[in-house]
Amino acid sequence: MNLRKKKELTARTLNVGKARINFVEARLEEIKEAITKQDIRDLLKDGAILIKNVQGRKKIKTKVKRSTGNIRKKVNDRKKKYVIMTRKLRAYVNELKKQKALNIEEVNEIRKRIRNKMFRSKANLKEYIGGLRK
Repeated sequence: MNLRKKKELTARTLNVGKARINFVEARLEEIKEAITKQDIRDLLKDGAILIKNVQGRKKIKTKVKRSTGNIRKKVNDRKKKYVIMTRKLRAYVNELKKQKALNIEEVNEIRKRIRNKMFRSKANLKEYIGGLRK
């Protein structure tokens, strides 16, 4: 008895692959008489049609590849943080220079340290300048 078309109908109805569908041998006559999708659903409830579990490798957690685009994103993020911080610190140093709180040699020294990422924040820079004045 050829039930290939019934298997295809079952696969379409239940949204599973044809390989996962099992017909119970004792109830093949009932399955042969099934015409509509509702008939197939009823046979599934009655237990005439069984659906196997999915086999093989499951994509539960796929490893994220570290591609060049991801590396560039990290580099660009670090650069943006660096640019924002240096601009903030240089503006603060220029402000102090205009107020004549720092002389030119100290300004140049501080700018070198800013370029070399010596200061984590503006507060860190203020702390360093406070140490210079003592």
